[in-house]
Amino acid sequence: MWMMWGEGGRFYWGTSEKERRERESNGVVVIFAWLSSQERNLKPFIDLYSSLGWISFVCHSDFLTLFFPDKAASLACGVLNEIVKEVKIRSLPIVFASFSGGPKGCLYKVLQLMEGKCQGQPSLDEYLLVRDCACGQLFDSSPVDFTSDLGTRFVLHPSVLKMSQPPRVVSWMAKAFASGLDTLFISRFEAQRAEYWETLLSSVNVGPILILCSEDDQLAPYPVVSNFAQNLQELGGDVRLLKWKSSPHVGHYKHYPAEYKAAVTELLAKATLHYQQKKKHSPIDQTSGMAGSSRKISESVCCLHKAADSSNNSLRRVAIDPSDHFFLPSSTEYHETKEGGSLVNEQRGGSFQMQGPPTVNANGVLGKILFDVCVPKNIEGWDIKPVASSHRNGPFNPIKCLRRSRL
Repeated sequence: MWMMWGEGGRFYWGTSEKERRERESNGVVVIFAWLSSQERNLKPFIDLYSSLGWISFVCHSDFLTLFFPDKAASLACGVLNEIVKEVKIRSLPIVFASFSGGPKGCLYKVLQLMEGKCQGQPSLDEYLLVRDCACGQLFDSSPVDFTSDLGTRFVLHPSVLKMSQPPRVVSWMAKAFASGLDTLFISRFEAQRAEYWETLLSSVNVGPILILCSEDDQLAPYPVVSNFAQNLQELGGDVRLLKWKSSPHVGHYKHYPAEYKAAVTELLAKATLHYQQKKKHSPIDQTSGMAGSSRKISESVCCLHKAADSSNNSLRRVAIDPSDHFFLPSSTEYHETKEGGSLVNEQRGGSFQMQGPPTVNANGVLGKILFDVCVPKNIEGWDIKPVASSHRNGPFNPIKCLRRSRL
């Protein structure tokens, strides 16, 4: 097991690279562990997912990461970069499994990075690969509403300190530290808290969601967790809430292994189905289609530019041959025939010819007048000029006052 360290925590694969390459897995479960948890604490969950054919990637966040978003963002970047490497080799379903304070320590920043909503993030393109593979979420004794009072109880909880009763000195130091953080960052904490919950709720479209909780959990109070599940359901999420009347914080699997495994098995099956449905309507395919449409549009625009250049050249040259024609614009260029075909459908010999508009022969009366007066030298500066020709003694002809306009 190769441990990787980043700013704000550490992360590692639950299996070796050789095992991942030799073994055909059904997907990846990204585990966001609870504070102060060790590798041995996560092994039962890694084994559970492995028995269902899924490999695991584990992330442990530090205590200060819960309070400083920059550290959480840095840790999330490290997590995503490692998952991107795996997804580039083979595309697999990805399920996020969060325990206790895991969502605050890293998950919510992972979600923001995947959506391109994290300030100063390095890249979005590669993280889109992970977003396209994400297809489900699991919350065990989570999410925790990280307020100052709950933060103090979280630090002193037996599951964190690994002792039934914390020493008085430790309790005093924890409360003093939490109080100091509130004094310095109270307004910032409130803004972070709002951003945290908004991000979690906006992840409703990732896929099916399983929430495991207990009515007597003091760190993840049931009213908070239940309200979170209800909000997700109101947003259209596929949510299952499994609760026990009495079960310790992050201890549900240990005390109720059969129910826990059945619920996780159902979630992974639904996540796999959701992933397959996403692949049928893959954003990559849609992007390719959009790119193809864009190329067609670009080609059409290029043709229009060539046509415009050709018409400029045809206007600049002098008509010295009876076959030379001047083409006058007409509103019929922008209408379609009754059969639905366009009236503009040919481009011949370097000149842009219209089938519908009338043509003027250079040897005709009107052609001679236009030839004598209206052969432009520079089409960029159009103006209105009177016509002076050999026909000025004849009756007034409105064509002699020709309005010239920009193409």
